[in-house]
Amino acid sequence: MNPHPQETFGSRLTFRRNTRSWLGLAGSLLAVAAATSAMAASARPPNIVYIMADDLGYGDIGPFGQKKIRTPSLDRLAAEGTCFDQFYPGAAVCSPSRCVLMTGLHTGHARIRGNHGTAGLQRVPLRAEDVTVAEVLKSAGYATAIAGKWGLGEPGNEGIPNRQGFDHWFGYLNNDLAEFYFPEKIWKNEQEITLPGNVGGKRGQYSNDLMTEEALGFIEANRARPFFVYLAYTIPHSRLEVPADSLAEYAGKFPEVARDGAKRKPDTAMPRATFAAMVTRLDREVGRVMGKLRALGLDEQTIVFFCSDNGAPERGGDALYFGSTGPSRGFKGSLWEGGIRGPMIVRWPGRVRAGARSTFPWAGWDFLPTAAALAGVAPPANVDGISVLPALLGGNQAREGHLYWEIVQNKFSQALRLGDLKAVRLDPASPIEVYDLRVDPGEKRNVAASHAEFVTRAEALFRTSRTDSEHWPLKRAKK
Repeated sequence: MNPHPQETFGSRLTFRRNTRSWLGLAGSLLAVAAATSAMAASARPPNIVYIMADDLGYGDIGPFGQKKIRTPSLDRLAAEGTCFDQFYPGAAVCSPSRCVLMTGLHTGHARIRGNHGTAGLQRVPLRAEDVTVAEVLKSAGYATAIAGKWGLGEPGNEGIPNRQGFDHWFGYLNNDLAEFYFPEKIWKNEQEITLPGNVGGKRGQYSNDLMTEEALGFIEANRARPFFVYLAYTIPHSRLEVPADSLAEYAGKFPEVARDGAKRKPDTAMPRATFAAMVTRLDREVGRVMGKLRALGLDEQTIVFFCSDNGAPERGGDALYFGSTGPSRGFKGSLWEGGIRGPMIVRWPGRVRAGARSTFPWAGWDFLPTAAALAGVAPPANVDGISVLPALLGGNQAREGHLYWEIVQNKFSQALRLGDLKAVRLDPASPIEVYDLRVDPGEKRNVAASHAEFVTRAEALFRTSRTDSEHWPLKRAKK
């Protein structure tokens, strides 16, 4: 039996207000108390802005060690907030990571565990009964918006953002279409609209700039009430495209990057310079959002999160050139740290420490209960995540319990982290490998032989941390 059944509610908002589990309430009391204390000077709960880049590596921005790409807006965000060096977005690839973020369930229980379902053909959407962080925040009186990449529903089904708690939606429903940065059409609420500047092969409207415009407009229109903005940018994912002005400016300032000579078939004549220009463009857009908050006097009333959706792809060797994964092993699509760890910056003036770094380990599925604590409401009782608000506010830095990941596309792999020890099983027939991340962040030395007790515990946790999925049925290993 699935220990995490999604409940069916006559009214999902009524659930949030009237059907709160004592277990869920007790689990969030500490975080709610911390939030209440932190917000004592405010007459309303904080606005929440969650900015997520696409395929941005841990080391692709200045606050996490990048030297070849300038990111002044993110550098300032880090100087005014806390960088979390051991944050895990949720999954090794796109859609499951976004599902984890929205539902608070890790990939062992999430509705969506891969980019494609059975036989790699169908896309699995969220259901009407699935509970998202947007719905939790709406129950607390928040206005809610998303601009960017969704990946959790297709036109006409219950998985689209407007049917999952978002008042306003602008962007791409389908992951594949999100790879095109100058689209002719894009979704606005439940209507697909045409972008005149891109009709007939023209490249006049860069979609990520439009996402920022939508977010800024929503923030301005809802400045008088608490709001939640999920800004899911599509850069710097896969396809290398950037407006000519950004590329020319970057190549002019950093000719050594422009003369890259990448050993692959590029989307552009200057793939590394284009990638760097995309990251710089992303940084500029983050700066625009922060500028709007300051201009409206909402700076101290808003907590801002910035992260990526998974680790960096290899990009034909370019990830090594830029140091995209820092000291970590592996890339996007793997359960090594390079595939599942990403950058995280949290900023909230006067509450979150400025210019600080934290090694507290947390993950995308912790966001829903954390947002609930910020809003002063209890999360659904069946989530895997915990409120990390005490850690965000500089308190307890020790995490109880374990973190869990799995990959179900093409092959079945599992990983978990308990304290500083990480267990990895590459397929059901392989032995469990163990790495001590405290002394071996690059996962170079398998220490399973000297941690037999942990191997036994990991074996049990690999069985109990998940439920089977009809959309990703497992091929059991032969005995």
